[in-house]
Amino acid sequence: MILIHPPVAKPCEPPAGLARLSGALRRHNIKHELLDANLEALLYFINNPKLQTAKPSDKWTARAFRNILKNYALLKDRKTYHSIDRYKRAVIDLNRAVEMSVDNGFTYGIADFHHQELSPLRSRDLLRSAEHPGQNPFYPYFKERLSGLVRKNNPFAIGFSLNYLSQALCTFAMAGFLKKEFPALKIVLGGGLVTSWMKNPNWKNPFSGLADYIVAGPGEHQLLSILGAKNIKTDHFTPYYNSLPLNEYLSPGLILPYSASSGCQWNKCTFCPEKAEANPYIPTTENQAVMDINELIAKTNPVMVHLLDNGVSTALLKKLAGSPLNIPRYGFARISNLLTDKDFCIALKKSGCVMLKLGLESGDQGVLDQMQKGINLETASLALTTLRNAGIASYVYLLFGTPAETLTEARKTLEFVINHKDAIGFLNLAIFNMPVYGPETEKFKTSSFYEGDLSLYTDFSHPKGWDRKQVRRFLDNEFKKNKAVSEILKKDPPVFTSNHAPFFVQ
Repeated sequence: MILIHPPVAKPCEPPAGLARLSGALRRHNIKHELLDANLEALLYFINNPKLQTAKPSDKWTARAFRNILKNYALLKDRKTYHSIDRYKRAVIDLNRAVEMSVDNGFTYGIADFHHQELSPLRSRDLLRSAEHPGQNPFYPYFKERLSGLVRKNNPFAIGFSLNYLSQALCTFAMAGFLKKEFPALKIVLGGGLVTSWMKNPNWKNPFSGLADYIVAGPGEHQLLSILGAKNIKTDHFTPYYNSLPLNEYLSPGLILPYSASSGCQWNKCTFCPEKAEANPYIPTTENQAVMDINELIAKTNPVMVHLLDNGVSTALLKKLAGSPLNIPRYGFARISNLLTDKDFCIALKKSGCVMLKLGLESGDQGVLDQMQKGINLETASLALTTLRNAGIASYVYLLFGTPAETLTEARKTLEFVINHKDAIGFLNLAIFNMPVYGPETEKFKTSSFYEGDLSLYTDFSHPKGWDRKQVRRFLDNEFKKNKAVSEILKKDPPVFTSNHAPFFVQ
């Protein structure tokens, strides 16, 4: 079995999904290989001598090409993170070099990949990508790499972990190439994006001629079953990362990703994909999670632990506060009274927590109540202040354009940010997308938003006339131009955002 993390996704940490699958396969003594094709494809371009010696007409691109290896090295150097300006220049120039290295209708960035005509939201376009793999800019890389792996290992199957839209076109190009060159190979598709497709009530598999197996949800048990494993008695498998190139990722040392649960413990927010997809909340016990993390730290020697949970549970937060990992960590946490406890937050900081990502969404209580967030703004205010005083940075997520919001409520969110500017370390601003299905969606008049049978979102008529154009105008002309907001936004690492933000607060 060969498991592949396809291009393109942020190349700053190893893929957790592949590591979990590897842990399961190792437990059952099933031979397998892991391939982070996302990272390898980036390095393939970075190390291309022709790119380094190219002479483009504009000075920016020329500088970016000339310094491409230097900028890659800078992003792996801890000293670069002492200056946000130096860091930004390295990221932006590296991204520029990558962007200018491809054409033929494709746009390729460090964390982005799309085509001017082919859409990952249309199954026919994905199948076209599979039918013509040679048109993909990564073809010279994956033709040789995949052929070599298949001939060396003679695998029964090759699995693709497809989590993001930016990975879809490349995934299908690689799968199409394999089916043509090695028709006896079984192709397995899984991952977060595939799960979302399959959870749609109108799902009809358009890929039966390409993919032999399509897996929804956590894939350990299903993959083991496909590979003929017997007596699968456990629901927990400790991830295994050591088969991946841990020293090559674009971070100043290894970021170790770990998930102590799947699904969402709260699972009540309106329009939430986890709720719409009816994904169950499956936690790992706190003791097991801490044992796993300590074991993985000993094996991989990371500089940062990234907790991937939708929200680290209260029980695990308490366990971690009393069980120092001696390694900095960050992750999502739910805003609750626990984060207003001064002594707890100090203990959390001492145990290694440097940053928490907080899904506030709105600074208006009425909007929060209608979204069923279960968040009280007074609690949120005190939590932000308490975390700041304890030395823990807050990366706050805001969502604009929800059905309950108008300009009045959006301005209340602006006011909240202004009032807490000293306690908010970073901001993520997003515009609401209406899921294409779900009980709440049926209440609104919807229309085609993205053309395609694989669309995850739909356009809708806002009940209060607060449409996307007005939301964008507010964000661009009022919210982002506020001095307090702009000062916070300047601190956000470009491209890598929250994945690199903890290195600027240690």
